[in-house]
Amino acid sequence: MEIKVCVGSACYVKGSHDVIERLQQLIRDYHLEERVILKAAFCLGHCTEAVSVEMEGLIYSVPREGVDDFFKEQVYRRVRTCK
Repeated sequence: MEIKVCVGSACYVKGSHDVIERLQQLIRDYHLEERVILKAAFCLGHCTEAVSVEMEGLIYSVPREGVDDFFKEQVYRRVRTCK
């Protein structure tokens, strides 16, 4: 599974760096390094909804305080069911 986190201006100002760092930590904590690829993207075109995260063709608005919930509800749930 590939996850792209926007690092364009609006997303950067709203904490995309923190979102990336937390997602990296969660991927390590759950031992998903072989199953989840995390990438930075310049702009996903959803600046008003920053921080924008793309996964499986869908765009999510993930504030830095919502990273854990996003990971558990969207990422981990999908990875766990796709073994």
